[in-house]
Amino acid sequence: MSCFRLPLSLCRLLDKHIDRFWWGAEDDHSKVHWISWRNMCRSKHEGGMGFRRFEQFNQALLAKVGWRILNEPQSLLAQVYKGKYFPNGSFLQATGRSRPSWGWQSILYGRQLLEAGVRWQIGNGESASLLQSSWIPQLHPIPPRYNPLILPDGGEPRVAEVIVPGEGRWCDVKLRQWFDPLTCREIKRIPLPRQDKMDKLIWHGTADGVFTVKSAYHLAVTLDRQKGRWRDSASWMDKKSWIKLWDADIPPKLKVFMWQIFNRVLPTTEALVEKQIPVHPRCPVCWAEKETMEHLFLYCPVARALWDLSGLEHLGQGLPRQTLPLFLKKLMALLAQPSDFMAVVAVLWRIWRSRNWVVFEGKQVGFPALMRQFHQQFEEWVSLPKDPCTSPPNPHSAPDPPGNGSSLVCLWDGATRKGSHAAGGMVLLGVGWEILWAHGFQFPGVDAPAVAELLCLRESMRWCLAHGLTTVCFEGDALVLIDKIQRGSTADSQVGAILEEVVHLFDSCAGFGVLFVGRSSNMAAHLVARKALSLYPTMSRLF
Repeated sequence: MSCFRLPLSLCRLLDKHIDRFWWGAEDDHSKVHWISWRNMCRSKHEGGMGFRRFEQFNQALLAKVGWRILNEPQSLLAQVYKGKYFPNGSFLQATGRSRPSWGWQSILYGRQLLEAGVRWQIGNGESASLLQSSWIPQLHPIPPRYNPLILPDGGEPRVAEVIVPGEGRWCDVKLRQWFDPLTCREIKRIPLPRQDKMDKLIWHGTADGVFTVKSAYHLAVTLDRQKGRWRDSASWMDKKSWIKLWDADIPPKLKVFMWQIFNRVLPTTEALVEKQIPVHPRCPVCWAEKETMEHLFLYCPVARALWDLSGLEHLGQGLPRQTLPLFLKKLMALLAQPSDFMAVVAVLWRIWRSRNWVVFEGKQVGFPALMRQFHQQFEEWVSLPKDPCTSPPNPHSAPDPPGNGSSLVCLWDGATRKGSHAAGGMVLLGVGWEILWAHGFQFPGVDAPAVAELLCLRESMRWCLAHGLTTVCFEGDALVLIDKIQRGSTADSQVGAILEEVVHLFDSCAGFGVLFVGRSSNMAAHLVARKALSLYPTMSRLF
């Protein structure tokens, strides 16, 4: 699958076999398929089971081969295909030529998906086309909208046309002249490096800009839905409720059981009659009414007794009980403790088990036995070992103050105003924690907190270098950002070029270091950043 494009008939045959296996098909007969395969392939957060469709998964695997050719041009695979199919051009502009191999046709099929998911990360703007390329994250994959009456002369313009050389900022005059206000605002949100960095193609579907088969598969599914090739019914359950179900500390089979309830696919007698299976429609436990899910789990005498004896009847008081899934959805929203949800699932499971004992074994279990089984099962679930979680590093409340001859400390922090602009603040500390200097920065157009934090760190470093300070420890409360810098990682779809610049500054200046501190230890820089934010667009020196 990762080397060649599979025929569509083979992909559908594989899908069919997996579908039959899930519902328990045998050689001599087939069982009821309660949910269509296309809905089973929805993610678990959309009400499906997260199965992969072979057609889209095959294309995602082939897109990975194209990503390797694009990012590893010195590899043997890339050199072989380049020598035969695009000796004088790039992989993205390559064509099939005459009588191409099936392997190359398969890679071109994967490239269709790759082209829909890559965009340019702007450095100096020399490589990305201003009007034709996809380079604005918020508008991806649509190229920017521009004024067709005012175009720059000299052929196809590059993004560098709207960048002020050497200053790392956008040219407001050209942006307002060439683009509409919405596009201008989105362009200004893109941070620019001050150094001469080349533009880079990144994968838009991940936070670090690196291609993954999982994100490519979801992109392929999204594109098929947009084309109308994959129509599926939307789940009436919201994403939050599905996440709560799949993250619950209960056995996997009970999660599938609850998934069946929420999708109304339990094989009750009413559901079997609708599937034209010859069974008696009445409840096999009480024979009073038709066996709907609402009757079985809410109104049947066995169900009502279990709810009362378990002490959970009060949880659902006042909730509508017309449909069981809606009742359980509203009940889940009211449950504050995970143990309450476990108890509700345990009651539902005991009711279902007691019903199946009557149907398949012909025996009725008494209420005392059912209650013992309920309490035993609930205690087992509560005592299940939890996955050990790695606790985040404990931030020290206050770092050791610098002594004589030691490095200075520079606290830094960012602040944002949604839809408007951002600002940053730095506070330089000397021996004994006395404040030597405080300075604020303003970043017009930027409104993302992570971008503001990184830009503040960069400007703080440049400020220290401009004033001859080469032995400084930069301390901030942006844990994820600091972790990336300490590891030297520059993979980021939003601020990758700025990260490269900051990491380069740390590598080139041996006296610079970066350290994480808690918000309480960084409050001085936070207050300076908030003050700089309030003084926009004019700002004088704060201290």
